[in-house]
Amino acid sequence: MTTEESPLLDESLVVGASPGRVFTSAQKKYIVFVVSIAGLLPMVVSGTFVPTIPQVSKDLQSTDAAVSLAVSLSVFATAIGPLFWASYSSIYGRRLIYLFGTPTFCIGSLGVATSLSLLPFLFWRFIQTLGCSGGLAIGAGVIGDIFELEERGTAIGIFFGESIFIHMYVRAVEDVPIDDLNTALHSGTAAKYSSWRHIHVALATWGVLQYLLICFSLPETSHSHQKDPSQSPPHERPRWVWINPLRCLVSLRSPNLFALNFHSSFALLTDFVLLVPIAHTIGARYHITNEALIGACILPNGAGNFIGALLAGRMSDTTVRQWRQKRQGVWVPEDRLRKTWIGGLVLCPLAIAASGLLTTFVDGPIGLGLNLLCLFSNGAGVDFVLNPVISYSVDLSQSQSAELMAAGNALRSFVVALGSAVVMPSIQHIGVAWTNGIASLLVWFSYGLVVLTIRYGDRMRAAYDLGYTTLPDRDEYEGVTTTN
Repeated sequence: MTTEESPLLDESLVVGASPGRVFTSAQKKYIVFVVSIAGLLPMVVSGTFVPTIPQVSKDLQSTDAAVSLAVSLSVFATAIGPLFWASYSSIYGRRLIYLFGTPTFCIGSLGVATSLSLLPFLFWRFIQTLGCSGGLAIGAGVIGDIFELEERGTAIGIFFGESIFIHMYVRAVEDVPIDDLNTALHSGTAAKYSSWRHIHVALATWGVLQYLLICFSLPETSHSHQKDPSQSPPHERPRWVWINPLRCLVSLRSPNLFALNFHSSFALLTDFVLLVPIAHTIGARYHITNEALIGACILPNGAGNFIGALLAGRMSDTTVRQWRQKRQGVWVPEDRLRKTWIGGLVLCPLAIAASGLLTTFVDGPIGLGLNLLCLFSNGAGVDFVLNPVISYSVDLSQSQSAELMAAGNALRSFVVALGSAVVMPSIQHIGVAWTNGIASLLVWFSYGLVVLTIRYGDRMRAAYDLGYTTLPDRDEYEGVTTTN
């Protein structure tokens, strides 16, 4: 019999069978494919807007500065949206929230495409971003629902690897002038960016196809909503429940979750410290004035993100299995964090510090080539931190995985937003080497929080019980216990 000795693990919250026994391997792969499409959508929505700002301002007879307010609204919607959708996905199920959020996105996209003045444009842009903002958080929740403990890291790596790579590609395209895009892209691709309205119509079409795909092929994965119809009361009608979406943030009172998300925020910030000023650092130092080439410099970072996500996920799963076997079946959640040193101590801090020194002191193709290697290494390092942290959050409370993902994203977004705002002033005042060095030190020092979590994770979990749950994962681990 499976036993759970920790008072932090509430057996009453364990509903149904193990997630690994509900779906076949082929079904799991297909579900990851579907939710990955939904996870890509907010990345594309954010990435395709910036290049069209001049067109929008001219068409709406406004200014670039006024139209740029849509960027701030989008950031706000991206911050609060996942909190809202994740909270309701725990009550109504993942599938229903997808089916509610996607039409919201479609309506917002069509509203943007048909706007004739600035205020309606800003309103519908907010609705558009809000509708698709839950894709990553709910996707992580779905993966937590269907994958076993020792498979989640790999699955989350695939899910986020695809999304991050596409996001970096879109960011690279952002830096290409509209005229160059018209020349480079084949006829008909995104209407050759000739009209910003066509882009949002195309996004609405994506939303319709995504809705149909989810409606007809995505099963409900949340175990608390996989009900037996024979056990449901007749004529049962769904009731609307009012929820404070900010309640997700309460989970950050958990010392271990706050510590890990705080460290991952500084790790993620290193990407932005390298990429936000890239035209003024790498571009200016190596005399790269062509926007297309500057955009291409972002691609090594995206490739590093993609490869790092895949490797980090698989390695974190392997680490869980190895330590579980060493303890003769005893599972300690913090074991998943033992490989984060690859990103938190080595790749992220060393890559960003080296890039600052190279940009300052090394000329020519050698300096540029080594900088591109640093961008790749930093991208991989970020995922060696993010993947285990996200997988750890899902492991701790599988029933609240989407909420924990949304809360972690909110904290990271806050830290990255503040950090990104001071990058350029810092480079102008103290130089790129010192700026990158400070970012490197922040990652190194904050990694101490990970060390403390690995060492004292049981006590930190005991300090605040957010409703820890677990599910039996494999038949061969009989007599499995979970440490307090």
